[in-house]
Amino acid sequence: MQILVADDHKLVRDGLKPFLAELDPSAEILDAATLGEAVAAAEKADRLGLVLLDLMMPGMNGLDGLSQLKAKYPDIPVVIVSGFFSREHVMSALQAGASGFIPKTVSGSAMVNALRLVLSGEKYLPSTTFFDENPSPTFPVGGGTPPPFDKLSRRESEILVLLVEGRTNKEIAIALELQEITIKVHLRNVYRKIGAANRAQAVRIALQSGWSPLAPTG
Repeated sequence: MQILVADDHKLVRDGLKPFLAELDPSAEILDAATLGEAVAAAEKADRLGLVLLDLMMPGMNGLDGLSQLKAKYPDIPVVIVSGFFSREHVMSALQAGASGFIPKTVSGSAMVNALRLVLSGEKYLPSTTFFDENPSPTFPVGGGTPPPFDKLSRRESEILVLLVEGRTNKEIAIALELQEITIKVHLRNVYRKIGAANRAQAVRIALQSGWSPLAPTG
């Protein structure tokens, strides 16, 4: 697989390479510092499987660069990696075709987990995307009965937020200062309560349902 890293800062591109090697040791990393270079690199690539794209690099013009890449390569996942983001930025990027939005502030291991999620066919959003001024969860129109997120305890809700962020059980345990076995127990309860068979399905249910972590009060 070839992975295209498009960012105008060489330090960022070089800094990502060790983590991308962890994602796929055999991956060939392609560099680009502008949108024009990214398009040219993508055209020459014959095994392109993933694109990491900086929103602020030359030529991007907001989300136009993303839309241009997705129009040319609709089947290749494009993940935005940006130092500046808000809920509006994240949702606009997803609507423009991005498969995920990763803040540059996340840890390397969290980024690898997020990219694994994207390569499995899921979408990745930073956990802060779920917090807004409206504490009520929203659900897709015509989507049927929403999963019973109100049955989650506050601790289970916290764990689900970190799960959606792409954290491993160990990372969740460290973040919440709990034992890893405790996280596994909580996750089993989360799966049972929202009707998920595994962690990937739990993430999908949470994202597709528009769940807000501010709602649980248990």
